[in-house]
Amino acid sequence: MAELLKVALLTYSTKPRGGVVHTLAVAEALQQWGHQVTVYALDKDGGGFYRPVNCPVQLVPTRPLAVPIEQVVEQRIQEFITYFEHASETYDCYHAQDCISANALAFLRQQGRIPHFLRTVHHIDDFTSPYLQRCQDTSIREPDCCLCVSDHWQAALFQQYQVRALRVSNGVDSARFSSTLKADLRLALGLRGWPIYVTVGGIEPRKNSLVLLQAFIKILKRYPKAQLVIAGGETLFDYDPYRRAFLALVEEAGVGDALVLPGVVAERDMPALYRTADAFVFPSVKEGWGLAVLEALASGIAVITADQPPFTEFLTPEDALLVDPRAPEQLAEAMHTILDREIAQRLTTRGLAVSARYSWSASALTHATIYSAFLATQKENVHARNTLPD
Repeated sequence: MAELLKVALLTYSTKPRGGVVHTLAVAEALQQWGHQVTVYALDKDGGGFYRPVNCPVQLVPTRPLAVPIEQVVEQRIQEFITYFEHASETYDCYHAQDCISANALAFLRQQGRIPHFLRTVHHIDDFTSPYLQRCQDTSIREPDCCLCVSDHWQAALFQQYQVRALRVSNGVDSARFSSTLKADLRLALGLRGWPIYVTVGGIEPRKNSLVLLQAFIKILKRYPKAQLVIAGGETLFDYDPYRRAFLALVEEAGVGDALVLPGVVAERDMPALYRTADAFVFPSVKEGWGLAVLEALASGIAVITADQPPFTEFLTPEDALLVDPRAPEQLAEAMHTILDREIAQRLTTRGLAVSARYSWSASALTHATIYSAFLATQKENVHARNTLPD
């Protein structure tokens, strides 16, 4: 067991995006191991986190901004900086979980307000905005230690930035998602058909929503009572043009009530949401890891996802149906195939075994080991500088 540490984890949002889910789960698991952890988060609507958090939390107030995304990001970075400039609490480790908080910590280190910081890169974005690209570059190059959640992004960070990131795993609360206590959301969501397909993450390019919709339109020709639930959608970025194209296709194809868009589903209802599904369909083209896939597997739901990293790092064709995410015909065929009871049962059994291999407790132990080694190296560096001959 590593020495007990005082840790600040920073995240850009209080909403249930993958990086935020990761941050809270790691923080709580570290706290359970005896470390003192505080989560700092930008709280843009004043409502706090999407769920109760079992460790100290500091909500950083923000101002509403209806301006270009570059100015939003610049302001959010400054709000983190301002908050910490007036904070008296100090920590052994400052750990950013995103580009915004990493840029803030880089500035605070430059000003001598913190000694060093770490950052977890969940994935690398492709920005057309020079400002956003510079922010991303700074957030990856400036940390004193960089972490990532998959082999795929570990390799990408070295290839694109020559950064040697340390690998940490994600986890899942298997007990929570495998619970037999089940609240029926079907009536509330208007789910009366069969089969029911569920995905999460909202409508955006990275989630490959248009291809999923194209595949679902093909499914409706075979199963006229099928329904597709796309939950979630809280994001910092504006995907309105993509969403408009998506909804235009919905209208053109006459999908109607077969498509259900509940928005962000309450955290207490997420296990039930997964279990309303006959299949979980997640053809995302870019993920840090795929936490939603792991949650679906732990819920005992058969999964269809993209035949590419990072999913293929923890899934084989025996564990889930893996498809070309750019091919709606292949995705539609998988959505048909997965309804076969024998196939679904095999995938469910294998999927439960996969999810059982990942825990937040184990992830927290890896984090703690990295923190201790990092701090030891920092102390050695300080000692070396202080003992250099004049």
